[in-house]
Amino acid sequence: MLSTIADYTRLTKDMGKSLTQVAKQPDVSRETDYYLGHIGKVKTIDEFFKDYRLYSYAMKAYGLSDMTYAKAFMRKVLTEGVGDKNTFANKLTDTRYREFAAAFNFAALGQNATQTTQATTGTATQYVTQTLEQNAGDQNEGLRLALYFTRKASTVTTAYQILADPALTKVVQTALGLPATVSAGDIDGQAHMIDKAIKIADFKDPAKLTRFVQRFAAMWDASQAQGSNAANPLLIGGAATASMDVDVLSKLQSIKFGK
Repeated sequence: MLSTIADYTRLTKDMGKSLTQVAKQPDVSRETDYYLGHIGKVKTIDEFFKDYRLYSYAMKAYGLSDMTYAKAFMRKVLTEGVGDKNTFANKLTDTRYREFAAAFNFAALGQNATQTTQATTGTATQYVTQTLEQNAGDQNEGLRLALYFTRKASTVTTAYQILADPALTKVVQTALGLPATVSAGDIDGQAHMIDKAIKIADFKDPAKLTRFVQRFAAMWDASQAQGSNAANPLLIGGAATASMDVDVLSKLQSIKFGK
C-alpha cells in the first residue's frame, strides 16, 4: 500500500547519494564521459544535430527524448532562442523547450553556446537525474512520476503548464482523484478545475510540495491495489481491501491541498 511513498522517501532522503550511484553506472558513466569530452567542440546547431550521440544525450537530459526525431522543430527552438518573449520556445506552454534553448543558447552565444556550465556539467546532471527517474519508473511508474513532479513543480506558474506536460497532469489528476477521461474536456475547463483545487504557488514551498507528492503517492498506491484486487476476484480478502481503498480515496479527495 505504501511502496511508492516508502521508495520515494528512501531515494529523496539523500538525493545526492542516489544520483552519485546512478552516475557511476557503466552505461551512464560512458555516455556522460563522451558528452563532456565532445560537447565543447560543437560550434553550430548543424554540428550539434550531426552527432546523434551528443544530441540524443542532451534531449534525454531535458526530458525530450520523444522529440529527438523532430529536428526541424528543435532547430526552430534553438535558432530563435529565448531572448524575446515572442520566440518559438517562449510561446510554447511546455517549459522544457525553453530550458533546452536556454541551455544551448546558440541564438545569443553563437559558437560559444556549448561552453557554458548549463550546456556542460549542468546538462550532465540533468541526464543523471532523468536516468534516476527512468530507472525508478522501470520498477514503479508512480515513483517516477513522484520524482519528476518534485523536480519540476516549483517551476510551474500556471495550470496550463501542468496540462502541457503529461507527467505533471497525471500526478495532479491522481492526487485530486480525477479520472484520466477529464483530459478529453475543454482545456480552459480543466485549468479552472486545477486552479480551484490547488494553489500552484504552494509548490514553491518544499514542505507543501512534499505533502502534495505524499498525497499523490497514497492515491497512486490505493488505486493500484484496488486495480489488482479487481483483476483477482478470488484473492482472499480482496473485496474487503478494495472497499477500504475506496474509503481511502474518498477521504483523500475531500482534502483540499494547502489547507
